[in-house]
Order: sequence, then structure tokens, then C-alpha cells
Amino acid sequence: MSYRRIVPPLVTVGLVMVALIPFSLLRAQSSTDPWSASQTTYATEFAKELTTSKSPATVLFVGFSRLYTAAHIKGAQFHGTGGKPEGIEEIKKWAGPLPRSTNLVIYCGCCPMDHCPNVRPAFSVLHEMGFTNLRVLILPTSFAVDWAEKGLPYDKGQ
Repeated sequence: MSYRRIVPPLVTVGLVMVALIPFSLLRAQSSTDPWSASQTTYATEFAKELTTSKSPATVLFVGFSRLYTAAHIKGAQFHGTGGKPEGIEEIKKWAGPLPRSTNLVIYCGCCPMDHCPNVRPAFSVLHEMGFTNLRVLILPTSFAVDWAEKGLPYDKGQ
């Protein structure tokens, strides 16, 4: 068998394997999300819900305090950073007395959602506490891009 007959098929197989890597990484990333699709909401639909609902959701910002101070969804509360043990303890303390049926939406928006260090731990702990109406606001890029720059309502400062 000649070298010329072996190399093209190997190159083709190698290229196919390399091309499939991003898809497998995407699948792996989405499988790490502790929430289901039904436990998510998106900026435009959630902003509408906040203005039209007779009993709007309790909104919890789980990102970094300096970002909350800079700007946050109107009415959002801050009770700790979801990516830090002390922040998780603050969130648990705040959430402890709430009814487990509370319509609760959490968000961060510090960075692209797939890299966020805060929202997954916060969701997991609230879910483990038994919250049955818990959702995540999906901000794929950041709060600035996916909420503020779209002209959706937000407050500056505390």
C-alpha cells in the first residue's frame, strides 16, 4: 500500500474529528446547566412579564456587588454573590423564610452565560432548598448587551 493512498483518508478523518469538537463541547456545556429549558426566561419576555404581571417575580441578582451597584433590573435585590461561599450563605439566609412557591428569577450578566461563575451555584442551592417556581434569566452575552443596550428597564446604583 502506498503512502499516497493512506494519507488522504487519515486527513479526512482527522478533519471530521476536529470539526466535531465544538459541537461536543457545546453539548457538554449545556449538560452542565442545572436547569431545564422550562426553568429559563429571556430578556424581552421577562421585561414584558415584569410590567404586565399582577404578581411579578421576585428578582435576585447573584453577580458581583459592584455590578449590582452600577446597574440592575428594576426591583432586583442583591443578597450575595453566587460564586462565593459567603455569598451562597447570604443567599440561603435571605431565601430561608420565603415560601418555596415564590416566583423567583435569578440572573447575573457579568460575562457570557457559558462562563458565568455565579448563576449555576446560586440556582443549584435555591433548587436544593426546594424552590419550585425558580427560573434563570438567560443573558447570553452580558447584562449590558442583553438588557441595558436593548432599552429594557434598569436602575443605576442601590
